[in-house]
Order: sequence, then structure tokens, then C-alpha cells
Amino acid sequence: MALRAKTSLSTKLAVTGLLLLCVVPVGAGLFRLYVLAFGEITPDNARFFASPLPVILHIISVSLFGVLGAFQFVPSLRKGSVNWHRRMGPFVWSMGLLTALTGLWMTLFYPWAPNDNWLLYLFRLFVGSWMLVALALAYWLVRRRDFAGHEAFMLRGYAIGMGAGTQAVIFIPFELVFGHPDLMGRALLMGLGWAINAVFAEWLLWRRDRQSRLSSSPRLTGRTIA
Repeated sequence: MALRAKTSLSTKLAVTGLLLLCVVPVGAGLFRLYVLAFGEITPDNARFFASPLPVILHIISVSLFGVLGAFQFVPSLRKGSVNWHRRMGPFVWSMGLLTALTGLWMTLFYPWAPNDNWLLYLFRLFVGSWMLVALALAYWLVRRRDFAGHEAFMLRGYAIGMGAGTQAVIFIPFELVFGHPDLMGRALLMGLGWAINAVFAEWLLWRRDRQSRLSSSPRLTGRTIA
């Protein structure tokens, strides 16, 4: 399926929402960098001070992946700026790949924070691995010139990468109503954030494919079958 120039309402809302979700991971990342440069060591951040390079690379890559990646999904911008899309695409993809790799490295090799548990550890392993697989498939598909498939897996990888934004949206009202969750509750809420993004991405792809099928239907296009 060729990429369409027109942007549906659902796509506009999705891109706007995903771009807004960048505010949380980017803001949190900048604050983390500030703490690493000028802050004090605490039980919550000691692992970052002991090995700062992975978290610094993760913050930089996820910020660039989030902000620049959002614009890669706007068909109208891609139509008018095909060269920009092709030039920026490999860079955005590489930032997503670095995000997934550093996230997995931190999960596997950093000591657990005081408020982590085994369920959150498994969630992080799963979403990091899925993001890595999605980006690998996106690269493979674009090499085969399957642009629709490439776009689909980039969206899946992007949605997982922006999970921190959705988690913040979930945590804020939850803590206002119920207070701070326990370890298991925190893990479940974080898992819910990733799940919401993943499901929403699949819904968008289903809508896109459904609209494509309807637009090519003989009944709607005026063609008849002999």
C-alpha cells in the first residue's frame, strides 16, 4: 500500500498525542542529566553515577527519537519533504535502535532501584526486546521497499519508546486519588502505560488498513465487476 498524502483525523490526533508525550521523557531526561552533573548520589540514582554512559546515551537517543520521529509519521509533510524524510529516516531509526539497546543494557546490568521488582524487570525486558525487533523489521521492510510495512513497525517501535509519557499520564491521577502505589502496583501501572501505547498503535494501523480497503472498494470507487 502506497503512503497517502492526506492525513486522516485519527492520524493527526495520534501524531499530536505522541508528540505531546515526548514532553515527559525529554523533561525527565534533562533533569536526570542535571542531577548527574550537579546532584548528589542517592540510593535511587547510585547506579547511574556508577556507570553514567548508558543512561546518558539513552536520554539523548530517546529524546531525539521522540521529537524527530513524530514528524516522520505525517504524510503531508512527507509528500512535500520526501528528501527530508529520507535523510532523517536513518538517523531517527538509529536513535530508536540506540534507545532500545541502552534500555535493555540498563535493565540487564544496572542494579535494581529500591522501587523496582521482578515484574517490572520482565516488563522492561519484553518491551525493550519488542522495540528492538520492531525496528529491525522496519529496516528489513524498507530495504524490500515495503513502505507500508516499514511505517507500521516504526510506529510500533515509536509507541513503545514513548511509554514513559503515557505512564506519567496514568501515575499522576492515580497518585492523586489513591496515593503512591506499592511495588506491584507501580509495576502494573508502568506495564499498563506500555500496553496502552501498543494497543493504540495497532488501532491506528487497523484504521489505516480499513480506510485503504474501503477507498479501493469497487462500490465506493464506482467500478463494477464484470
